[in-house]
Amino acid sequence: MASFNTFLSEEQFQCSICLDVFTDPVSTPCGHNFCKACISRYWDSITDVCQCPICKKTFENKPDLSVNTFIAEMASEAKKLDMSTKTKMVKSSSITHKHPIITPGQVPCDVCTENRFMAQKSCLVCLASFCESHLEPHKRLTFYKKHKLIDPVLNLEDRVCKKHDKSIELFCRSDQTYLCQFCIETDHKAHKTVSIEEEYGERKRGLARTMANVQQMIQERHEKVRKIKTSVELGKKDVEKDIADAVEVYTSLMRCIERSQAELIEVIEKKQKEAEQQAEGLITELEQEITELKKSCTELEQISLIEDHFQLLQTSPLPFPPTKDRSEIRFQRSLCVGTVRRTVSQLEETLNEEMKNLCEIELRGMQHSIVDVTLDPDTAHPYLILSKDRKQVKLGEISKLFSNNRYRFSSSVSVLGKEGFSSGRFYYEVQVMGKTAWVLGVVRESINRKGSITRNPENGHWVIRLWDGFDYRAHAGPDVHLSLRKKPQSVGVFVDYEEGQVSFYNVENRSHIYSFTGCKFTEKLFPCFSPGLNSNGKNAAPLIICPARKKD
Repeated sequence: MASFNTFLSEEQFQCSICLDVFTDPVSTPCGHNFCKACISRYWDSITDVCQCPICKKTFENKPDLSVNTFIAEMASEAKKLDMSTKTKMVKSSSITHKHPIITPGQVPCDVCTENRFMAQKSCLVCLASFCESHLEPHKRLTFYKKHKLIDPVLNLEDRVCKKHDKSIELFCRSDQTYLCQFCIETDHKAHKTVSIEEEYGERKRGLARTMANVQQMIQERHEKVRKIKTSVELGKKDVEKDIADAVEVYTSLMRCIERSQAELIEVIEKKQKEAEQQAEGLITELEQEITELKKSCTELEQISLIEDHFQLLQTSPLPFPPTKDRSEIRFQRSLCVGTVRRTVSQLEETLNEEMKNLCEIELRGMQHSIVDVTLDPDTAHPYLILSKDRKQVKLGEISKLFSNNRYRFSSSVSVLGKEGFSSGRFYYEVQVMGKTAWVLGVVRESINRKGSITRNPENGHWVIRLWDGFDYRAHAGPDVHLSLRKKPQSVGVFVDYEEGQVSFYNVENRSHIYSFTGCKFTEKLFPCFSPGLNSNGKNAAPLIICPARKKD
């Protein structure tokens, strides 16, 4: 007698809904067979009309279902065959395997008994993992070929729907949960669901995009690291040059001081020697006069001893030695205060010259941080006139019709630079030639731009100004009067954000004007310009931002 699987295919005894061997098989009026529980759940999930899942034939009323005894018997035989096959698979576990034995971290074969070998695949229907030998029935038997095989994984029970005890094959994007086929017929019927494979592909593409972004971020940071290292190397060279320049200046300064000191000592010692020689000459003259006077005193004493009146009168004393009038003689030590003062004055001139050299070195270093500044018309007071290239600003006579946005100055005739700075160093130069009033510096982004404005660091202003052609002040809160030897034609503005420093320089004579130090910057800083009031045409010249050319 032929065996069961020689004349019937295992596929004939599988429910088309659950894809498993029939359990309580029933037949529909159209002749198709299903598990009783499967078709009942299917029809319960359909609210409008009953239809066959295979041929889609509809029924006005839910048909009565009866058990198909023949299919039930065949399904029972199929299950016995399945159990027999599994038994053979267990027995075959004693066969010598040529594939590797399981090691920690790998998925073991669930059929192997003694030596557990590494699984090649996991089956989502059998909920088991199989090594190469035990996987053979899934490759050979038609019954198993419909099972879903995946790369070996642990905890297969996590891939089974807890509600319907079926393998998870779908993903609900609405609820971000995993589903089986029965889930979409009930709770997730109106939700957006896709297959696990599709969601996997989408996630992979998302991961690829994220990885590309991360790689780009890594590259950007590598580039920043490279730039920082290059900046550090260049900084070392700049520092070495600055040190060399400073050493040269200080060495020259020390030589100057030492030379001045030596010359001063020499002059003082020479004057002291001359004074000593003068004193010695006076002492010699006085000692000679003392000797002559003593001789005269002795003769007079002898004459005074004569008792004979006539003889005393007849005796004439020797002529009195000639002497100089010494009543007004005074010896005064030579004072060196004037000499010291003149020497120190010369030294001061030398120090000023060396300070100028130091300032020039400092300014030259700052000019390496020069930036291209342009004016922002959205911040300009309505009376200000900006050039087309946004590099010049002057006060006009007519207010222009501008939108009164929150960035525009409404009372202060000011305008800001277009770009702000929130780190590092930056430097720019502004021509102020021909002007009798102006305000220059930097301000923080959140400053008050409407109504009355008080300029000081507390209110976010780090600026200096000229008023009435000669009154220079730093708005340091309170104002600091600035004494400038020479009126600047161009002003350099330097900012070191991290160091909290804002410095101003006279570009022509390379001298320092004023510095705000110890500042705490927490916002973007913007260059600030005010050409001042016109003052009867005396202040009509514009403020001009100089071209951003790095100096050697």
